[in-house]
Formats: sequence, structure tokens, C-alpha cells
Amino acid sequence: MPTVMIFTDVLHEKPGRHVDLLHEAGFTVQYPENPNLVDEDETIKVLNGVSATIAGGEPYSDRVVSALPDLRVVSRWGVGVDQIDLDAVTKAQILVTITATANHEAVAEHTMALLLGVSRKLIQRNHQISQGYWIREASQPLRGKTLGLIGLGRIGRSVAVRAAGFSMRLIAHEAFPDVAFARRHRIELVDLDSLLRESDYISLHVPLNETNRGLINRQNISKMKKGSFLINTARGGLVVEKDLVEALRNGHLGGAGLDVFVQEPIDSQHPLIQLDNVLATDHTAGIDIRSVEDMAVESAQNIVDLFNGKWPDSSVVNGKLKSSWKW
Repeated sequence: MPTVMIFTDVLHEKPGRHVDLLHEAGFTVQYPENPNLVDEDETIKVLNGVSATIAGGEPYSDRVVSALPDLRVVSRWGVGVDQIDLDAVTKAQILVTITATANHEAVAEHTMALLLGVSRKLIQRNHQISQGYWIREASQPLRGKTLGLIGLGRIGRSVAVRAAGFSMRLIAHEAFPDVAFARRHRIELVDLDSLLRESDYISLHVPLNETNRGLINRQNISKMKKGSFLINTARGGLVVEKDLVEALRNGHLGGAGLDVFVQEPIDSQHPLIQLDNVLATDHTAGIDIRSVEDMAVESAQNIVDLFNGKWPDSSVVNGKLKSSWKW
């Protein structure tokens, strides 16, 4: 019987419909002792003889996949593939899938929570009250302000429709925009410099790659409005953290809401965590009770579909393998 290894720590040894789907399709389900593997040697050891994975943050480098001839599918629980060498897995005839329709609304809700949290200074106010202070200082509104979305994919679009409910002006920078959606929701498509210059709030919704790594750096931060806010629920590597710290300290930026960081877990003594104008969460934007289950089921279903000869077009990342791939 083929084996599926479930890495994701949130799903570690937990029953659910995703496990039932795999068992019904004839798979054996296993769990690693450590669901948060980052070591290549240990990943190779754990995945020896495994046919498919429900992947978390473990590495799928050229060295790893070259040592795993039985591996056919890496089914990501989520949408990020920055721990996967796509060239290497494609060369090795390993399919990569994502849960394309499961957690975008959860991320959008979390994004709005961070927007409200930093604009209303909720952390500072709570701290002041707990220390015995009652400082009724005015905060920044969302209504009438400009939200710049860097990325207008599923998550960016989900944020847009929510932000519209707060009467925000919406602009977006997107390489391959859904023009009809943008027109329908009154989103102005702009170049990056215009977005940086015009936005009161900027929210990141693009995957991390070598083209945009460090996108939010000193140079681009300098183009942002004085007092504007940055929200990042995408990937930590999009931001040069020392440059962000500098801008938050000197007042060029009014605050930041951050769910992701370059190194995770982030050190509790990291300068970003010490700033009172930063609202930080622990890479949980896409994780709520509903999305956890939805992502688990979709990632399992992708494996089952491929095993049964059905191609899940919207979920496959390296679709160039469609004509040559076999289980």
C-alpha cells in the first residue's frame, strides 16, 4: 500500500476527514516524530519509501528529492512553496499541489484584524490601561484612506472586498490582474511606485521568490507616505526587517501588522517585537478552525485525485508535468 506522510504540526496525529479520504483510497497514513523538520538528512530518512506528503515547512531541495525515488506528490497544506525547489521536484517528476481554495478568506480576515489593530493602536491602548493610564488619543481611520494591495490573487481580492466595506479607496499592483474583478470592485491598478506613494496602508499578498525577496527595503520604504502602515500576512522574506525597524523607530512609518518573519519562530528579543507600534502574530493568518479542516481535506483530496488519474488543475503548481507524469 502506498504511504502518505503528514507533516503539518496542526494536523499531527489528528483524525479527520482528510485521513478518512486517504484510507478510503488505499493509503497508509504516517506521521513523523517531528512534524517541523528543517534538516535535509532527517527529511530524507523520514521520507524513505513514502509516496506522497501533506507538506509543512520541511525542505524539498534537489538533494532531498534526488534521494527519494518513490516520492510522487508533495501536497502543500497551504499555498506557500518557498521551501520547495520547484526546478528540482519537476526534474524528479514529482508533482507539487497547493490548497488553492481553502484558506484565502481566513488570511483576509486576519489581514483586516491587523489593519484595525495597528490603526486603532489596540496593543498600546490595552497596555496603557493595564498600567493605570487613561489616554484618549485619537487613532487613524480606515474609511476614506487608501489601501494599497501588492498582489491581487485570491487573498488580495478577498481583502479588497472586505476593505471596501470599510469605505477604503483601493489600489493594487499585480502582474496578471483580473481586470474585470478590479473594475467591478473599483480597484485602480497602478505601478509599484504609485502604490507606495499613494497608500495610507500597504498589504502584501504575493508569493516569495527571488524577484521580490526584500521588496520592502529602505529604498521602497522611503517612497511610502510618512506615517503609513505596513501589513504582511504573506512571507517574511518580502521585507528587509532591519530597514523596517529603522522606519518604525524614526517615525517614517506609523506602524506594522506582521504575521510572518524571515526566521520563524522569531526571537522574542528581535527589535521588531520590542516596538510598541508593531502588532505581531505567529504565522497564523491562514489558520482558523474552518480553514484548518478545509486545507487538510483539499490537500488529501489532491493526492487521492492524482492517484486515481484525475488532474486537479487549480491546485497543481508545476503543471508542465501533465503530459509526462505518472504515479
